[in-house]
Amino acid sequence: MKNKYIDLIEQTFDFPTEEFKVIDNELFFHDVSLMDIIKQYGTPLKITYLPKISHQIQKAKRLFNVAMAKVDYQGDYHYCYCTKSSHFSFILEEVLKNEDVHLETSSAFDIPIIEDLHTRGFLKKDNFIICNGFKRPQYIENIVKLINDGFVNTIPVLDNLFELDKYESGLNVKVKIGMRIASEEEPKFDFYTSRLGIRYNDIIPYYQEKIKDNPKFELKMLHFFLNTGIKDTAYYWNELHKCVSVYCELKKICPELSALNIGGGFPIKSSLAFNYDYEYMSEEIISQIKSICERNEVTEPDVFTEFGSFTVGESGAVLFNIIDQKRQNDREVWNMIDSSFMNTLPDTWAINQKFILLAVNNWDAEYERVFLGGLTCDSEDYYNAEGHSNAVYLPKCGEKEPLYIGMFHTGAYQDAIGGYGGIQHCLIPAPKHVLIERDENEEVYTKLFSKEQSYKSMLKILGY
Repeated sequence: MKNKYIDLIEQTFDFPTEEFKVIDNELFFHDVSLMDIIKQYGTPLKITYLPKISHQIQKAKRLFNVAMAKVDYQGDYHYCYCTKSSHFSFILEEVLKNEDVHLETSSAFDIPIIEDLHTRGFLKKDNFIICNGFKRPQYIENIVKLINDGFVNTIPVLDNLFELDKYESGLNVKVKIGMRIASEEEPKFDFYTSRLGIRYNDIIPYYQEKIKDNPKFELKMLHFFLNTGIKDTAYYWNELHKCVSVYCELKKICPELSALNIGGGFPIKSSLAFNYDYEYMSEEIISQIKSICERNEVTEPDVFTEFGSFTVGESGAVLFNIIDQKRQNDREVWNMIDSSFMNTLPDTWAINQKFILLAVNNWDAEYERVFLGGLTCDSEDYYNAEGHSNAVYLPKCGEKEPLYIGMFHTGAYQDAIGGYGGIQHCLIPAPKHVLIERDENEEVYTKLFSKEQSYKSMLKILGY
């Protein structure tokens, strides 16, 4: 009878995978022994496997460049990293190790990061800096300073009809700008049109009135982004078609327009059952852009993407120890972790986000159905998985050595949303954070980025 945990995983999913395998009943993540990491650093523990970031960048560049070659596409592809996914220095440094990679910003405080990266030699002044978002005065001031300091490919993307006027007084040079289209939301959304960007009908009249004859500005980019991400749905292809059509119409009266920014949205693996045809989607996007441009007799634009979660999401993981098991009734067994889901992985609570959940050890033990609970006193501090009909199955506690589990592909947004370095719910401390890298000989080495949050740092924030 196959009732061991390893049997369950191998029968339910296509396992092992590109990033996961089991050796001697212990889980390896990108050929790194997680039990070795746990023995060295303890739990709870956040880890970032940095080589995965460059792997994702090269994957996307390969996908789009091959797609362009197949249809003899005349424009270029530019990969931008969306900094709001993770602002940590080790992330940006790994991103910028790659050739022809650029950055997208969304706030005033992104700009000092840009300047620091340039000072330390990671970023050149001719890298593209795409400045998105609704811009308050400090953000605009910082963008103007960046442009005046010689960052020649800084492109502020207009989010509304009043933003352009705010740049004029401080500029010393002619500026490349973009315009964001306010895309229509998916029919099931609470509202019809995105709050971000300029509506379709205003794009061309605004260009003719405010930009066309203005000596300080040059319209180079049209931008759009869909909250649902890049999916093979009628909704996505319809929005892409509308945006490319606007590009073509604008290109006929604005010869300097040369770039189409399709935003981010490539998904990441949130389950071992994940299935997404990246090759088909990239080829179909490029093919449709080319086809629409040919019908309108305009040159194909350079294509920009702004991948954030796709870049960093699959590099991250959080490791926990099951510190107790509570049997609350005949059917519900609670495995208590040594941290909090709400604090450490806030998306599990806020938007019911699912991550890949696997045992780290004891793969040869029998499995059981459990609920996972966090340490806070909040009833919402729990986790259910979707891979087994909204249930979690893990090796039985007490049969082997203490049980450790991992939540994987957690590298995007969790630290920012959780308030890294700040006050956490019930004053549960933020865990240690360890970076995993490989040297020139592909040997693995680790580095402690941050210690577990101390009570002294919390008391200082609270005014004690």
